[in-house]
Amino acid sequence: MGTKTIDEAGAETGAEAKRDEETVDVTKTDPSADNGTETEAYATDPADAEEQDGDEALGDGDDAAEADQATGIGQGAAAVVSAGLGVVSLTGSWVATVAAARETLVGQLQTSSSASVAQQVKEVYGDAWATTALIGGLFALAALIVGVVVLVRPAFGAPGKPQAAWIKSVAWAGVSLGVIGLVLAVAKYSDILLGLPSTS
Repeated sequence: MGTKTIDEAGAETGAEAKRDEETVDVTKTDPSADNGTETEAYATDPADAEEQDGDEALGDGDDAAEADQATGIGQGAAAVVSAGLGVVSLTGSWVATVAAARETLVGQLQTSSSASVAQQVKEVYGDAWATTALIGGLFALAALIVGVVVLVRPAFGAPGKPQAAWIKSVAWAGVSLGVIGLVLAVAKYSDILLGLPSTS
């Protein structure tokens, strides 16, 4: 009886030890599972980094596109201004009208009634016409300068980005009108064109 009791106790003890080992084995964490989790975490992090880099690159591209658009708008506006100044140089402006009227008044005040006809014509009309031609020439020169600046602007910008065709056309129109206006202004100011009538 005693031996049986010992054997039974030993058997029971062995069974309990085996159960304890199984319990310990079940509660242990699998190292491969931990490594898989960490691997997944590391695998996810570079993707997020690449996505963030892509977003930053996209943002830089948008900024460059906005800068190019702003540059094109500025060049277009300058080309229109050049053409407008050229038209004003040929048709006249209120500045030239006021300046000519003032010069006429000054000539009337400074010319005595005993002055010769040629002197009176020069002081009253000639100087006023010369003033109009001078102001028209200034507008023409401004149109010429602005138009040339617009045309040469792409040479100082980013290479490989051509200027819009309509900007070139308007800028060339401004340059052409400026040249014509400048030539006419010089011709009128020097009395080559529409000089004073003869009073003899």
